[in-house]
Amino acid sequence: MKLVHKDIEKDNAGQVTLIPDEAEDMWHTYNLLQVGDSLRASTIRKVQTESSTGSVGSSRVRTTLTLCVETIDFDSQACQLRVKGTNIQENQYVKMGAYHTIELELNRKFTLAKKVWDSVVLDRIEQACDPAQKADVAAVVMQEGLANLVLVTPAMTLLRAKVEVTIPRKRKGSCAQHDKALDRFYEAVMQGILRHFNFDVVKCILVASPGFVKDQFISYLFKEAVRQDCKILLENRSKFMVVHSSSGHKYSLKGKYYERRFYVILPLRLGYRTPRLAHVERASEALAIDILLISDTLFRHQDVATRCRYVRLVDDVKENGGIVRIFSSLHVSGEQLNQLSGVAAILRFPIAEGSEPEEDSSSDED
Repeated sequence: MKLVHKDIEKDNAGQVTLIPDEAEDMWHTYNLLQVGDSLRASTIRKVQTESSTGSVGSSRVRTTLTLCVETIDFDSQACQLRVKGTNIQENQYVKMGAYHTIELELNRKFTLAKKVWDSVVLDRIEQACDPAQKADVAAVVMQEGLANLVLVTPAMTLLRAKVEVTIPRKRKGSCAQHDKALDRFYEAVMQGILRHFNFDVVKCILVASPGFVKDQFISYLFKEAVRQDCKILLENRSKFMVVHSSSGHKYSLKGKYYERRFYVILPLRLGYRTPRLAHVERASEALAIDILLISDTLFRHQDVATRCRYVRLVDDVKENGGIVRIFSSLHVSGEQLNQLSGVAAILRFPIAEGSEPEEDSSSDED
């Protein structure tokens, strides 16, 4: 993401102009947008024209519209972002108040205006525009007949390809069919790696599986690389790392790798099985929070008061010297945190147990 222009007043109102330059930037933009914001971007509009003879025709024209955002739709697999709203600026093709849907495009700038830019949104822009935050880790999570090829970015886990091949069982005295099917499976995974992983960007490729599948695949991969004289694999051999996983499904990544890369999600030491917002707020008031763990899903809450409550919690923890870790809901780690209501904390010291804090209805829905 590139920051072209930033104009935010003292009252935190203002606008920013950004250019998304890779697919992950659409996820960041999705987290920046809120209902009621103003979005100005280039788009395609189908317009009807009437000739002097009275015949009516239609054509597609490119124009720039400014919408008041009403609906935000993000496709996590295709990384496509569509924003629907009403036109709020005069345009020769679109009337004031008319509905339109903008599909944001890579390498085309857009301008986002808000009445209030809070600290969480501003931090998201800094993260998105940081060139160091790239998809530098890839993983092949596999078992016999199944492999998931994923890219691990700071904000999301992207499934790039899924390979499935039926592997017949070994039979007494004959393993030929089993071995041939296994070779076809390994070849398909190898081609998937070459097609979907950019070795100029990726610094590490994790090959994970239960049992010895990962070791057999690595042996096959580089044996074939030598036979086919595949220089890109041979030159990047040092980037491959073999690790254990419980299965070949993407979610088995939440094992050792995620425990090393992210903070372990722990419930509050308050005597409650699942922490809630009120529990965390009480810990913050006691200056007990060392690390706040919070899901980005909570900052997309449609109720402004509830969203401000989460933002205020983040600001308070930072002011009191705590660390804030915002987890992406598209990461396996974020999915785990959402199972704990989306917010938890690691405390500096235990807090005396008491009665459960009362939650309002809006917080319970989170």
